[in-house]
Amino acid sequence: MTVNKIPLRKKIALNLFKKYKDNESKIHQLNYILWECTLRCNLKCIHCGSDCKKDSSIKDMPAKDFLRAIDEIKDIVNPNNTMIVLTGGEALLRKDLEQIGINLYQRGFPWGIVSNGMLLNKKRINSLLNCGLRAITISLDGLEESHNWLRGTSKSFSSALNAVRLLPAIPEIKYDVVTCVNQRNFNELNQIKELLITSGIKEWRIFTIFPIGRAKKHKELQLKPKNFKELFDFISQTRKEGRIKLNYGCEGFLGKYEQEVRDNFFICRAGINIASILADGSISACPNLRDNFIQGNIYKDNFREVWENRYSVFRDRSWTKTGICAECEHYKYCEGNGMHLRDEKTGELLLCHLKQIEEGETMSSS
Repeated sequence: MTVNKIPLRKKIALNLFKKYKDNESKIHQLNYILWECTLRCNLKCIHCGSDCKKDSSIKDMPAKDFLRAIDEIKDIVNPNNTMIVLTGGEALLRKDLEQIGINLYQRGFPWGIVSNGMLLNKKRINSLLNCGLRAITISLDGLEESHNWLRGTSKSFSSALNAVRLLPAIPEIKYDVVTCVNQRNFNELNQIKELLITSGIKEWRIFTIFPIGRAKKHKELQLKPKNFKELFDFISQTRKEGRIKLNYGCEGFLGKYEQEVRDNFFICRAGINIASILADGSISACPNLRDNFIQGNIYKDNFREVWENRYSVFRDRSWTKTGICAECEHYKYCEGNGMHLRDEKTGELLLCHLKQIEEGETMSSS
């Protein structure tokens, strides 16, 4: 069965899920906030979408400014059900992370971090746990050579792996390990899987790298269509094995692979349930969405007003029905793919998952 031939039962479920998505857009209950708390970073990743560097020209936002913005939305969210994730750059480079955590905890918000693992050790995790840390994501992007190549330093793999191995022993936090798949690490996926399983990891997430930021300059980061299709076969088979919980990231409608490679049908929640505050105060949907997707700035706008009255570009996506999306029979399920896969200046689609998989199927059968 080709990727475009969706079984009748799955089509019925997708149609029901479409109604759910429409209702989510209408209600747009904010429950997930990402804060780009720094653009400083201790790595030189060639796929970085933010052009982070060791000494960023944009200074870290003072914690009081972010907390003021959070206080502006207190009447429209349930703090206990609203996750705040600190990202970057490398969040652990901030010296005041524990104090930030305490302030969020006192306000009732669970919070987490996304980290490359370079600065993470048992002592630091315990310190963060005491300040309310509830979730952590660590990136492991291949075996030693391919991970270090992607991350731009020879010490990255060992640090990331050490951080990963700390996670299973901490029952208080929800964690996962994220892998960005590319041409260099594609053939290592089985070995990465075994490494994670033997390290005690229960949850793994896979992303493909999209052509934004530095990744535009490195074509080897994009999987070839044949491998792109094979990736979803690998994820599907791994999920059937049941030895580790593997999910594909929240990007791309996948046709017949829907619900075979992740727990839910495709939905891009950017601007629907997810907001972000960038390092310069810009208010967006997720940190990968900049330029024309910016909705305001905390230094001149009220965060609550922005969330409630803007974001129309995310909540009504009919404008995405152009180009290859215009005549696509699956548009009503996809609605133009993940927002981060649209050009930030023109809005045109940068990558269609279905087309990539379809091309991969053709190459495999020829």
